[in-house]
Amino acid sequence: MKNKIQLFSKNFHLIISLIIVIPTAIIYGFSHSLLLPQYLDIPEITKDLANFMRAIMCLYFGISFIWFLGILKNKYWKTATQLNFVFMLTLAVGRLLSMVLDGIPSLGFVFGVLAELMLAGFSFSQLRKYNV
Repeated sequence: MKNKIQLFSKNFHLIISLIIVIPTAIIYGFSHSLLLPQYLDIPEITKDLANFMRAIMCLYFGISFIWFLGILKNKYWKTATQLNFVFMLTLAVGRLLSMVLDGIPSLGFVFGVLAELMLAGFSFSQLRKYNV
């Protein structure tokens, strides 16, 4: 029982990331024409934007696959955690850069940057804690 709790604790950052990123990928790839105009300041979905969103969906799926491997197989855990750190940190930096250059976006994106910074920090702390 203690082993399962330790394993869950070690993988918690990857599990949380999967829970957030997989649904986001699905929304970006399949529901963008319904949800983006309704909840974000995106009035029209062009073919180019739809193409871009589906590419982002597949990128998110690919990254999520590495996280999933890291949960299942210990030999991939460090790579998955490093990828989680880089993924979350670079998303947050990009959003912060946009906030400086473009202004404050809608609340969902502001929340996103906070969540990404927290997950990046958590991933970094997991790397230090488990130093595999």
